[in-house]
Amino acid sequence: MSAIQTNVEAASASYSSSFTQGHLALPPAKKYLVLTCMDARIDPARAFGIDLGDAHVIRNAGASAADALRSIIISQQLLGTHEIVLVKHTGCGMLTFGNGDAYGLVGQNLGQDAVEELRQKEFDFLPFPELEKAVVEDVAFLKGSKLVPESVAISGWVYEVETGKTRRVV
Repeated sequence: MSAIQTNVEAASASYSSSFTQGHLALPPAKKYLVLTCMDARIDPARAFGIDLGDAHVIRNAGASAADALRSIIISQQLLGTHEIVLVKHTGCGMLTFGNGDAYGLVGQNLGQDAVEELRQKEFDFLPFPELEKAVVEDVAFLKGSKLVPESVAISGWVYEVETGKTRRVV
């Protein structure tokens, strides 16, 4: 067992020994979802005031709305959420490369067969060069989608990894 796996096992034992919230309902109590980046420097519960059972938290590279759409539909249509809080962040890795760079790294690390698979799937890593513009574009994508009801409140934010502050963009 790796050190990470050993840590997961120990943390689970400690957490479950005093766990008392197994009664919480499946749908989130406050009927909203947060879409944010997978960056390890973001603790959504603490940074955005989310208690266990309050909200769905969807995380992916860059807080991409297009990448999260499947989960957003499930959250809304099956589990009743009716608000989306989209949060990107400063210092995001998605600001540092383009698709060509990612394809090149895949080729270097995994070989040309892997690159060919990316090409066949027309794979887009969804990088973005401007943070605030990406927030605005993702909010517009969600508001323009027929898969997200017009009644859903959608806001876009930037979390500052340097200060822990979150500011509204749209």
